Amino acid sequence: MEIIKNNSWLMLFVLFTCFSLKSHVSFGADTISANQSLSGDQTIVSKGGVFAFGFFNPAPGKSSNYYIGMWYNKVSERTIVWVANREQPVSDRFSSVLRIHYGNLVLFNESKLPIWSTNWTATSGRSVDAVLLNEGNLVLRDLSNNLSEPLWQSFDHPAHTWIPGMKLTFNKRNNVSQLLTSWKNKENPAPGLFSLELAPDGSNQYVILWNRSEQYWRSGPWDDNAKIFSLVPEMTLNYIYNFSYVSNENESYFTYSVKDSTYTSRFIMDVSGQVKQMNWLPTNSWFLFWSQPRQQCEVYAFCGQFSTCNEQTERFCSCLKGFQQKSVSDWNLEDFSGGCVRKTPLQCENNSLANGKSDQFFQYINMNLPKHPQSVAVGGIRECETHCLNNCSCTAYAYKDNACSIWVGSFVGLQQLQGGGDTIYIKLAASEFESPKNNKGVVIGSVVGSVAVVALIGLIMLVYLRRRKTATVTTKTVEGSLVAFAYKDLQTATKNFSEKLGGGGFGSVFKGVLPNSSLIAVKKLESWSQGEKQFRTEVSTIGNIQHVNLVRLLGFCSEGTSRLLVYDFMPNGSLDSHLFTEKDSDFLDWKTRYQIALGTARGLAYLHEKCRDCIIHCDIKPENILLDAEFCPKVSDFGLAKLVGREFSRVLTTMRGTRGYLAPEWISGVAITAKADVYSYGMMLFEFVSGRRNSHESEDGKVKFFPSWAAKQIVEGSNLISLLDPRLEGNADEEELARLCNVACWCIQDDETHRPSMGQVVQILEGVLDVTLPPIPRALQVMVDDHEHVVFFTESSSSQSSLSKSNNSTASAQAKSTTLSRSS
Repeated sequence: MEIIKNNSWLMLFVLFTCFSLKSHVSFGADTISANQSLSGDQTIVSKGGVFAFGFFNPAPGKSSNYYIGMWYNKVSERTIVWVANREQPVSDRFSSVLRIHYGNLVLFNESKLPIWSTNWTATSGRSVDAVLLNEGNLVLRDLSNNLSEPLWQSFDHPAHTWIPGMKLTFNKRNNVSQLLTSWKNKENPAPGLFSLELAPDGSNQYVILWNRSEQYWRSGPWDDNAKIFSLVPEMTLNYIYNFSYVSNENESYFTYSVKDSTYTSRFIMDVSGQVKQMNWLPTNSWFLFWSQPRQQCEVYAFCGQFSTCNEQTERFCSCLKGFQQKSVSDWNLEDFSGGCVRKTPLQCENNSLANGKSDQFFQYINMNLPKHPQSVAVGGIRECETHCLNNCSCTAYAYKDNACSIWVGSFVGLQQLQGGGDTIYIKLAASEFESPKNNKGVVIGSVVGSVAVVALIGLIMLVYLRRRKTATVTTKTVEGSLVAFAYKDLQTATKNFSEKLGGGGFGSVFKGVLPNSSLIAVKKLESWSQGEKQFRTEVSTIGNIQHVNLVRLLGFCSEGTSRLLVYDFMPNGSLDSHLFTEKDSDFLDWKTRYQIALGTARGLAYLHEKCRDCIIHCDIKPENILLDAEFCPKVSDFGLAKLVGREFSRVLTTMRGTRGYLAPEWISGVAITAKADVYSYGMMLFEFVSGRRNSHESEDGKVKFFPSWAAKQIVEGSNLISLLDPRLEGNADEEELARLCNVACWCIQDDETHRPSMGQVVQILEGVLDVTLPPIPRALQVMVDDHEHVVFFTESSSSQSSLSKSNNSTASAQAKSTTLSRSS
């Protein structure tokens, strides 16, 4: 009898336990039913295992706040894509619960108060549940009608992430836009100041707004033929997405899908105020592929009030003189929106300073001025200053083009430029200028200093006038082999710049003849601010380097505002005029093309590996490869070049170069290495093979991208002769063609660590190294084989020990298994 009683208690315990477990979601389920709830560390996971949903802490160990949200389940780095209770976190996830309540999905906090709900108008008697779909959409559905539209879905309520399949819609019936809204900072998902939305004016473009009021970026209208937004040319680099834009009488929206379902990609409205495209790499990290605006300081009010933004500093933001950070903790989280506050009150703001000294102005030069100034009608800069000084609310003034502008109260958007720009005067308390020394010492010091300055200026003017007189009289050789040309001599040599050879973004090139009958090419830089920077860069970069495959700089001219560069004349012009020509006389045979490819690689290898500083050219393309009388290639146009000290591996710089040849890291805005040149070189090699631009219109009127098709042909082992320029009529060395194609495909790998160096490229093209079959770059990939080769250099074709990997292998294993050795 006792045994039966004990068994009865055991059965009751088991039944109670089962009932208790049933009231909570099992790990791995994708649905929350009416009799289930979500709490603590429990999650639901979409059927395909792509997304998970549950409680999370965005700053473990730093914050006690928890949110209910969605993240990638198969991505090793916790990446949140959607948050329900962005503005109302909970502090105890075990006492909080998410469950179906009267037809809605409702989140109750630890005090059992509802703080978030799907909030649709539920009708009595309706049975509903919530399911997490594999595309990342949380759906509330009516169980009595499986074919009906969702009662509610998270896709209609985006947070800061835009994933494939999601629509960002403008509803024309109620004039309501769906927004992507940034987090407040990287540890707080509350809505921030920056948002992306479809413009409500019907212009078929997206805009980014600050505080839903100030627009500082737009995509440009949608071009349905090119399938891009007109001001986002980077979209032409897309080979893995399908984009579509829909506009009808009810709504307008843009959406996208990924051609390869194994590819993980997302767009986010970042805390930086930039919209970014992020791709998950096999190296277990997110890769920034694209961002807009490109420059951080283009984001309106990014640094907050009374601060300045500088692209050349690592942190971008700094307080103006006389101001300090409003919130140090926010700045440490890279949330600069609070800006800066004044350290010392102005004299007019402090009645206790009845006999205090008058406020003064601190000058900032080379600035991009804040928006929204007030115009004041005055007679000159002194009256402009007096007007601001007498107005207690005036905090700054500027005088430009005989016009006075003042800023009343706080201002945002002040940006430090490297050259050019305007001058602004910031009002500060007099104490910000006082010296700790006594006034007598200040007076004496000022007098002595003034006399010294006047004497120094006189001496400088005397030296300048003597040098200018000499410079205008004759051309002379300066340090090294460079010649400082007089402007009038170059004007004579070029017949007053009458024979134009070509031009670019920074100037035009003219043909000239020196008195000794030597032919020269004179590059006349245009645009004072940019031209000067361009001038200094090019002279300092190539003035002291010599290589058979680098264009030789003979000299320069620097007189007044004139900046000119003098080069050897290249009788055969630039490579593009021969590659893409329709003239038979300019047509290049295969042997010449291969030698030009090899010579160009040698020139780049010299820049990257043989100079004292690594020189990254930054703009490799056929237009910048010049050809001498024997068609020997010369890498030219170093105006965009970037020098990197040997102690550094990469450099952070502004975006430069030419669309179609830009490496992904350029577009993403991250620090670059010499591998950016390798990518551009690889893109150019495809044009060596095809004899046409990589992006071109086919006979059926469609725009095709040659590298995408060529990479597939290369990997599949197809007949590479089919890739050749038809004008060659198949006349090419097949071994050289295979070598060139494989190298091109390796050079344009998405991960720069998988690209060869230019020195290795030279050895491959010379036949010293063998190259194995490359994988199709992810950016070009439409379909891949079951295995991809990861070794691109081997000892020789007879002793290859090519390694391969499955698609699930990581790229870190790729890099470790890559080998490089000489042929026997």
